Amino acid sequence: MLATFNSTLAIETSGLTKRYGARLAVDNLDLAVRQGEIFGFLGPNGSGKTTTIRLLLGLLRATSGGVRLNGRELAEARRTVLPQVGSMVEQPGFHPYLSGRDNLRSLCRLLSLPDRAADLALEKTGLAPRGRDRYATYSLGMKQRLGVAGALLGSPRLLILDEPTNGLDPHGIIEMRNLLREQAASGVTVFLSSHILSEVSVVCDRVAIVRSGRLLLVDRVPDLLARDAPFVIDTPNPEAAQAALTTAAPGRRIRVEGDSVVVESPGLRGRDIVSALVAGGVAVDGLRRAELTLEEIFLRITDDDAPQPLATPPSPTSPSGGARLSTERPGGESG
Repeated sequence: MLATFNSTLAIETSGLTKRYGARLAVDNLDLAVRQGEIFGFLGPNGSGKTTTIRLLLGLLRATSGGVRLNGRELAEARRTVLPQVGSMVEQPGFHPYLSGRDNLRSLCRLLSLPDRAADLALEKTGLAPRGRDRYATYSLGMKQRLGVAGALLGSPRLLILDEPTNGLDPHGIIEMRNLLREQAASGVTVFLSSHILSEVSVVCDRVAIVRSGRLLLVDRVPDLLARDAPFVIDTPNPEAAQAALTTAAPGRRIRVEGDSVVVESPGLRGRDIVSALVAGGVAVDGLRRAELTLEEIFLRITDDDAPQPLATPPSPTSPSGGARLSTERPGGESG
């Protein structure tokens, strides 16, 4: 159970854990999703994303830990909390021989909503022209749209969506992006899981990355994109620069790309790279940070073999007298 109340959070979990026998699917997960933000929930296949979503919706019982939605304990107030939540988990399921409109109207009756709510949801998701067609004739992208339309019924305060852009063409992805932004602008919180990381980087305010059921990080998208991006050094003698930096920063990934040298940079400062090159007699034409995509950052973070920051700063000089690069904690000076 969560001990304190935070009215600014739409989703709050504390020590959320789910075990299946000896397998730990969700491991002591602490999340805090703010009201009105679009929050991306990312992780490799099998990382516990869908299990977490099912726990948030009360579809699974947690082994331990607590969930609070819109300030209310899920375990204590399910009937009050869940009607304020719209969701789509994995592949949406509808009656194949009913039209999209009639499927939504069936949901409306379950939720004690007027039939007009179904028409509004079809309009919001761009399905109104095909609303009278049978669900069995829908493409994968249209089925996803209908699933999102179902989540929008009743004007929920919180949307929890699992792969909402799955199967959409580029035009449909843009429409879905605009829809989610409109929802957030109206005060609705959007929690989404997606494997289309380029879209997540555009639409989300913050993202969480999980692996093996454990939370690795939560950060704003712009800050995440700037996190430990490699340094790119332009030099007329890249081989000599690589040799000098290999001596100055042993154990780091340093590679030559054309007329440039790329240095993995957790904790490094740009000025120390320049100093090491000058000390090695290497001319430097330019130094800049590489522009990483969210896909590249995701792979770095979730890869067990990804380079990690040095645990302790190296000594200022190497035994051979060459310069050694100092390190800072991530977030320190980069230029």
